[in-house]
Amino acid sequence: MNEEKRKQRKISRSQTYMLITVPIVVLFFLFNTLPLIQGIVYSFTNFKGYGDFEWVGFRNYADLFTDARVGSSYWFTFRLALVATIVTNVFSLILALGLNSKIKFKNTLRGLYFVPNVLGALVVGYIFSYIFTYLLPAFVKMLGGEGTSMLSSTKWAWIAIVIVCAWQSIAMNTIIYISGLQTVPEDVYEAGSIDGALGWKKFQHLTFPLILPFFSINMVLCMKNFLMVFDQIVAMTSGGPAQSTESISFLIYNNGMSGGQFGFQSANAVLFFVVIVVIAVMQLRFTNKREEQL
Repeated sequence: MNEEKRKQRKISRSQTYMLITVPIVVLFFLFNTLPLIQGIVYSFTNFKGYGDFEWVGFRNYADLFTDARVGSSYWFTFRLALVATIVTNVFSLILALGLNSKIKFKNTLRGLYFVPNVLGALVVGYIFSYIFTYLLPAFVKMLGGEGTSMLSSTKWAWIAIVIVCAWQSIAMNTIIYISGLQTVPEDVYEAGSIDGALGWKKFQHLTFPLILPFFSINMVLCMKNFLMVFDQIVAMTSGGPAQSTESISFLIYNNGMSGGQFGFQSANAVLFFVVIVVIAVMQLRFTNKREEQL
């Protein structure tokens, strides 16, 4: 009787697991995998988003490498992602070191710095758009400057977007760095202090090598998120001025959905997906080699 009950329990458990897993897999396929397959199929057509379409083979992919607008969007996106990733990780690491030290109101400060991450990207974008368009120019005028908005300049608009992206991303990166710092044993620092590892040497030879896996995670996540920047562009510049802040994601959405280039931008999306995967793999390989050397 006991063996039969055990078998029945195993069967009921397996059935429960199936009931939990199957709906999730079906939903994932319907809302993730199937649209991906459809996008790949449309990338080989001249589909405009409506009406009939014809198969064009690899023509869309060939045209991507000769389209000046696509090239400028890739250049802008890579430049923004690289600068924003560096800025975010530098400030996040400094903030994490400060919040992990023995200071007063540490828990309160940890709660306050996380507020930017709670706010929606569109909300943050609209708030900063108002700041860069009205408040900062007015302040500059008070100091005797021209008082023009950064967002109206083809030279400085991307810097404003970098500031907003980094400001909102620092919170989550700081949490990851704090988690890494808390895994470092105090014995390591005590032994290092005996050998004269203080200040910068302590960070260079003890702290950073031990939190390198967390650094790798932050670098990969930052680069991926900033390459896919979209909400901040929509809220602050809509790709302007003169298409100088048109990210790849914004270009795919804008021209694909309302510009009659659904097939062409589907090819762009497939290429962009491959680029993101390649960059992530290269980052992981590089950081893994660094971890092995240390």
